[in-house]
Amino acid sequence: MRVTGSIKRNRPYILGVAGGSGSGKTYFASAVQRALGESVCAIVYQDSFYIDQSAKFDFDGGAVNFDHPDSLDFALLVKCLSKIKNAEEAELPIYDFHSHSRSAKTLRLPVKPVILVDGTLIFHPPEVRALFDDLIFFDTPEALRFQRRLERDVKERGRTAEGVRKQFESQVKPMHDKFVEPSKRFANTTVVDVGQFDDVLARYTKALRDLI
Repeated sequence: MRVTGSIKRNRPYILGVAGGSGSGKTYFASAVQRALGESVCAIVYQDSFYIDQSAKFDFDGGAVNFDHPDSLDFALLVKCLSKIKNAEEAELPIYDFHSHSRSAKTLRLPVKPVILVDGTLIFHPPEVRALFDDLIFFDTPEALRFQRRLERDVKERGRTAEGVRKQFESQVKPMHDKFVEPSKRFANTTVVDVGQFDDVLARYTKALRDLI
C-alpha cells in the first residue's frame, strides 16, 4: 500500500486495480468510489479501450481473444491517463459490446482528485504502469474467478454455460497465466485471501479520504 502525500487539484491520484477476470477488482473499485463519492472519485475501465472486433466476433466469443494484450488500445489508454495526470479532462472511448465496435461518441471525464483504473491487463504494459501512483492486485483462486465469470456472462450477457467454459479454458486461463498472473509482481498490495477484502477496502478508503 503506497497511499502517501497529499492530493492537489492539479495532480489527481491514480490507483491501478488489477487481477484476473472475476477476481473482485471491479467490486473493490466500485466500493471505493461509493465510499469516497462520485464527485471525488471516478473509475476508468480497461474494457472501454478494446479495439474494434466487429469483423471477428461471433455470438459466443470464440473467434475473439479479449484476454490478450493485443485486443486493447493501450496507446489510447496512456494518452487518456496522461491527460488525467496533468489535471486535464479526458475523452474516454466507449466500446459497444453489442456490435463489438468503438462508438463514435466519447465519455468526458472531468478532473477529480482520485481516479481508479480497473482492468485485468493494466499492469502488463510498462508505459501504463508508470502512470499509477499505487497498484493493487487481487490474486483470487481460479475456481472462484471462473464461477463468478460464469454467473455474470450467463445472467448479464446471455452467454451459454458451455460457451463460457470453453472460452475460459481456451483463452481466459492461458492469457491469465501468461500475462495477468505475472503482472502481480508490480503491485504494492496483493490481496490473496477473500477474507482480506473488507480490511483492505477499509484501509484504502481511509488512506485516500485522508489525502483529499
